[in-house]
Amino acid sequence: MSEYDQRDFEMFEEEEDPYDGPDAYLDEEDNVLRLEDLQESLQERRGAPRESTSLSQILLSLFDLQSVHQTGAGGDTSARPHLTTTTIETLQSLLNSGSTESPDDDEEEEDDDDDDYGFGRSAGEWHQQWFPPHKEPQKPGVELLMGGEFGCVSPKIRSRENNKNIPRLMLNQSSRPRGAMYRENITSGLIPNTDGTAVASYSSNVYCGQFSRDSSFYYTCCQDFRLHIYDMTSPPLPYIKRPRNTRRSATGNWDDNGHDHYTTLKELKTIQGCPGRWTITDSHLSPDNDRMIYSSISPIVYMTSTVDSSSTTQTPISFRDPNPRQRSRAPFGWDDDFGIWSCRFSADGNEVVAGGSGQIFVYDLLANRRTVKIMAHDDDVNSCCWADTASGNVLISASDDTYLKVWDRRSLGASPKPSGVLVGHTEGITNVSAKGDGRYVISNGKDQALRLWDLRKMCSSEDFEKGANRDYRLHAYDYRYGHYPKPKRAAHPHDCSVMTYRGHAVLRTLIRCHFSPAETTGGQYIYSGSADGKIHIWSLDGRIVQILDRSKTSTMSFNPLAEELEPFEPNISRSTVCVRDVSWNGNEPMMMSAGWDGGRSSSKSIVARHEWKGLPKMSYSLQNWEEKQRLERNERAAKRARLVRLPGSFDDEEED
Repeated sequence: MSEYDQRDFEMFEEEEDPYDGPDAYLDEEDNVLRLEDLQESLQERRGAPRESTSLSQILLSLFDLQSVHQTGAGGDTSARPHLTTTTIETLQSLLNSGSTESPDDDEEEEDDDDDDYGFGRSAGEWHQQWFPPHKEPQKPGVELLMGGEFGCVSPKIRSRENNKNIPRLMLNQSSRPRGAMYRENITSGLIPNTDGTAVASYSSNVYCGQFSRDSSFYYTCCQDFRLHIYDMTSPPLPYIKRPRNTRRSATGNWDDNGHDHYTTLKELKTIQGCPGRWTITDSHLSPDNDRMIYSSISPIVYMTSTVDSSSTTQTPISFRDPNPRQRSRAPFGWDDDFGIWSCRFSADGNEVVAGGSGQIFVYDLLANRRTVKIMAHDDDVNSCCWADTASGNVLISASDDTYLKVWDRRSLGASPKPSGVLVGHTEGITNVSAKGDGRYVISNGKDQALRLWDLRKMCSSEDFEKGANRDYRLHAYDYRYGHYPKPKRAAHPHDCSVMTYRGHAVLRTLIRCHFSPAETTGGQYIYSGSADGKIHIWSLDGRIVQILDRSKTSTMSFNPLAEELEPFEPNISRSTVCVRDVSWNGNEPMMMSAGWDGGRSSSKSIVARHEWKGLPKMSYSLQNWEEKQRLERNERAAKRARLVRLPGSFDDEEED
């Protein structure tokens, strides 16, 4: 039970099978195999005799190589680890390199290379990209981009022509009749382009970090069950260096109970959440920004106020069965022990949808009772949401069983089946986010793919049960180890997604993804955190348009609005930052990212602010910028030269 802290351990030590947190790191005790167990495993996989000594020889060579790698070619190998124990990460390749196909595989898979199936086949790189991201625009994405459902089309045309001269654009627009200009016309092409500056640090991991709907404040939820709310309308506070042996920060002393919290943001409120299991897994704001709900792997979601700084009220919202006899009849007390992973307010703020251990619920806050309970999935529901911001009738649930299911509350009385299923991921789904128009949603999968879905193209329940419900997950794959073995397929054979975006690492934790703000970008970008420390921003057409590197984030002593620092090489010895959550400001081209900085041995998080900075504040020189522009012009001219020209057409080869 290493995923629980001491308090949770004492609370649940009497349970025979406590619920494992999906983001829990594997401690040393869980990460050790006895040699005897390993030999038995090899015997089952390869049919080798129990007395075989080949495994010991392999381990001796492996440890020798590891020692040489750490101490140099002439290193001392006398400090070789004891042969009776070793770590799982070191031996996963040995256990799986000779594994055979699952008996359920189709005949079409017989020609696949079994040797590439094992863990650890990508030696030298902790994250292997088996399917590289798109470098050219994809037709389905371009059609969506230019279809009018993701913002104005004219700014996209100017962006494709590399026409980003904003002063000239404003001058031309103002000189025309009816020269009104929407904010999107100016800001849609402005994407945060800096690696960020630290603005807050914590002694525990941050699981949620989001702007309010009006971007007036930003909030974080930490593993120590504390929620912090910051004022984003005030300028950053001056940096105050903390004396070495004191507990003083830019906002005053350490908070109560000795929690180390250090920030240059103006803090509006700190909320001590009710203790739960492992961590706060999810949180959400009401439409008026006055209330916040949060979940923590228990049947209870708590609601608290964000505006009243003196209020400490925590209102419990219980999703348990109301009948105690019904709860007692549940096998193994399952109904009492289920956990909520995700929760969302409805558009009017009067209902809450929540997802947990294979179920999704709806709670009516006005009636103060649970109104919907659906046995939705065969595995954990990691994320759920409302499909639109108007009716509140359509629910989306995303599960570790690899499927997203669409539920229409108006038809649940007639049939317990979903209205449709979104099939495409080959591994569990970590997050689902809706555009809010009732049509488009995106999801992050443990198959290292971010997929865009059109609800009008979902698979029907009947077709799903006829063959689309086959499981294509890899055997024994655990995303928390930080490595994704080579998959059999890039997508489910019945994939009904519209677009697939790749390049990020959905490992270690439930990485989140979002649409860019509709107010400033029309929602034409999709962005996500990543376990490799990068923030990926894709255009709707499939191309990566920006990558921000958290390993190059500046320290808190630098002004995030100042001129960008010269590029520098990150510290190789530093543990990789895992970017759990990212949020794009709806009023300006700026992002906030929450990254885990402590590695596996400790918990520590840093929130960074990523600005969009023009040429005067960027680190490259004007000469480099002009050279970049010249190369882009030459590339466009070469593309035009390759086009087949129709008779009578004009020869437009003039440089831009």
